Amino acid sequence: MYSKGRKTITDIQNAVENGLIPPEFTPKQVNSALKINYGGTFLPKHRVNNPGNNTELFIRLRKGLYKLNN
Repeated sequence: MYSKGRKTITDIQNAVENGLIPPEFTPKQVNSALKINYGGTFLPKHRVNNPGNNTELFIRLRKGLYKLNN
């Protein structure tokens, strides 16, 4: 994964650990907490069983709701 992606996952992990976003989160919550605009593509791209075989960083609980894959 490229450095922007590494920083994003680290930022999401830190935001969950520090209570800035809940353990189960939406792309909108990630965007707001991290001041980014690509949560809606980043989370599904890196979900478990993603079609692109990208790193599996998140578990999709239902459409639009994710949690960390740890």
